[in-house]
Amino acid sequence: MHGPETNAVWRKTSRSNESGDNCVELAGFLNVVSFRDSKDPDGPKMLVSRRDFRRFAEALKSM
Repeated sequence: MHGPETNAVWRKTSRSNESGDNCVELAGFLNVVSFRDSKDPDGPKMLVSRRDFRRFAEALKSM
């Protein structure tokens, strides 16, 4: 993979369960946030702007 995710430091979200079934990992960069399924670290990753990710997280909190 090329791009900012190459040297990413991934961390599990606080909402991931302890059994490892539903784990989302995040990596933050200057202008974007990347997230992936921790069970498939070499699989697809999504990149979104920090602004859009913040809106997404705020929407989840209000649910």
